[in-house]
Amino acid sequence: MTVNIRPAIKSDCKKMMQLIHELALYEKAPEQVTVDYDHFVESGFGPNPVWAAYVAETASLSEDNGLEVIGFALYYTRYSTWKGQRLYLEDLLVTECMRGKGIGKLLMDKLIDHAREHHFSGMVWQVLEWNEPAIAFYKRYKADIDAGWLNCSINF
Repeated sequence: MTVNIRPAIKSDCKKMMQLIHELALYEKAPEQVTVDYDHFVESGFGPNPVWAAYVAETASLSEDNGLEVIGFALYYTRYSTWKGQRLYLEDLLVTECMRGKGIGKLLMDKLIDHAREHHFSGMVWQVLEWNEPAIAFYKRYKADIDAGWLNCSINF
């Protein structure tokens, strides 16, 4: 199986939204996905994009023999007053049937290359404390997993 990692394009958004819903189910929070498709597309490909992504694609298993997006890593630039610009990984997901094939590693390695090429001081992200497969994956990168911070948010 050949997997290609490339920057996401607007036409990938439909499949990315499907994967976002798959991730929400996995994280036991499907009702938490409230972004609508048009807002998602506008936020990534409108006049003032706030996110970018890489997608993993491979030959489709369907009859059209085209390429199919099977995973993505969505990120944006975060600024730290202590560290400067850092890549913030919002979500990294490989569809369930394709996990364990090294696709997540390809996406993560691409993000690391991107962050280094743009002279970011590092990468940051969150992982649920019960998501042992993800934690094990990130530990292979020697990631510091800090239990000392609490997440805060305000919803409007």
